[in-house]
Amino acid sequence: MSGPVAYDRDVVLAKIDIVRRCLAAIAEATGGNPEALGDWMVRDVFVLNLERAVQAVIDLVQHLIAANDWGLPDSSRGAVEIASRHGIFDAALARRVIGMVGFRNIAVHEYRALDDNVLRSILTDRLSDLERAAQAIHAATLGQER
Repeated sequence: MSGPVAYDRDVVLAKIDIVRRCLAAIAEATGGNPEALGDWMVRDVFVLNLERAVQAVIDLVQHLIAANDWGLPDSSRGAVEIASRHGIFDAALARRVIGMVGFRNIAVHEYRALDDNVLRSILTDRLSDLERAAQAIHAATLGQER
């Protein structure tokens, strides 16, 4: 980052809290067990909270882009790319967050049926990406307050 990042403290705190609450709800519902996704209620809790967590990360990067006049993204993916260019995410984390944005788009807009293998993979291997994104945004914003 080239300098301090402008942001609204209340927005950042609220959105990071949403990410963390959604991840906690997923952990409680699934116990981290991919087989739990076979229960339709657990699967719905998982997908809904995953959508909400990804949307909160998107909202956070959109907020930072607007507060800092970093341009006008053409999509949620574009917003993550802009945030990465400005040092909010490293390139590897940005790619992983973009993957989660793609999943969110499929889930929300029902472009196609959700693949069980993808859901299991997200549960076991990708949820930490959302926590890492929240931590990166926290460090770039609230971390400046020290």
